Amino acid sequence: MTLTAAPGRARQAAGWRPPATAYGLGLAAAGVATAWGVHRLLPAVPLLTAAVVLGIVAAHLPGARGLVRGVCRAGLSFAGKRLMRLGIVLLGLKLSLNDVLGLGWATVAMVLGVVAATFCGTWWLGRRMGLRGDQPLLIATGYSICGASAIGAVSEVSESDERDVATSVALVTLCGTLAIAVLPLLQHPLGLDDVAFGRWVGASVHDVGQVVATAQTAGPAALGDAVLVKLVRVALLAPLVAALATSVRARERAKAAAGEGTAAGEPAKRRPPLVPLFVLGFLAMTALRSTDLLPTAALDTAATAQELLLAAALFGLGSAVHLPSLTRTGARVAALGLCAWVVIAGASYAGVLLTT
Repeated sequence: MTLTAAPGRARQAAGWRPPATAYGLGLAAAGVATAWGVHRLLPAVPLLTAAVVLGIVAAHLPGARGLVRGVCRAGLSFAGKRLMRLGIVLLGLKLSLNDVLGLGWATVAMVLGVVAATFCGTWWLGRRMGLRGDQPLLIATGYSICGASAIGAVSEVSESDERDVATSVALVTLCGTLAIAVLPLLQHPLGLDDVAFGRWVGASVHDVGQVVATAQTAGPAALGDAVLVKLVRVALLAPLVAALATSVRARERAKAAAGEGTAAGEPAKRRPPLVPLFVLGFLAMTALRSTDLLPTAALDTAATAQELLLAAALFGLGSAVHLPSLTRTGARVAALGLCAWVVIAGASYAGVLLTT
């Protein structure tokens, strides 16, 4: 007697396909593993920086270019958006309100001033230079708050084009990487002791990993203050996203009142929530971290997971960068990045001199 599978089961087995995102997520995982290897070999290169650079390389490498633009695109886009959200939520576990208050109100006020000057100045200059789409907003956010993580958070609310997001991430990552080499050379010429140098780095360098790589050159005292000042900037991500969501809602209401809203028969456009769920998660993790209830092992595990998630997200965003398409605006984007770098470095240096 011959046993045969049920026809329905046979058809189901023959027709099974992996999820559309599986290939891209697999490629992102391979990219993160490679970035981790680069970081281990060259500790001065942060994992997140290596991940975004490898994503850009994969998008232009002849052997991988077809995969990145084809079967892997859905998974890479998923990583750039969804995994970025999870990473931002876990980023909240690095921030303790007690540590922030320990810096003193003068330092907190200095950070607020630097962030406001950098954000407003960069956004205004980018608009004046005629950069496309949301690039001025995204670059201003990345420079003033926390690099690629802030760009990813704001792009979710503003529903920015993926190319604008990728270009902004690439620029902010490049400038943050240059800061690792340039800022330590300026410590003594600028007359900064280790603590003042750490605060300058925390107030002016974009990504948390880049802050660590830059400040550790001046020792543990500089590193401790640099991370704390940087986390104050990270804390400003939530109110910035909420303010942007409020602005987007107001703009949509104005369009509707002027008769420029959704045409008859078309579904209404979804309004962004006032505070997105992942930002609420970030705030919840910050509150949990401030209770000091979590053991060190749990915090270390969460920190590792957060870095891996953000690395996968940045690989996905890097893979969306198309260098030939940047030739039209590349010079203007680079000029804006340089100007924004000068603004945040100068404003934070003045702030450190006034508060230390």
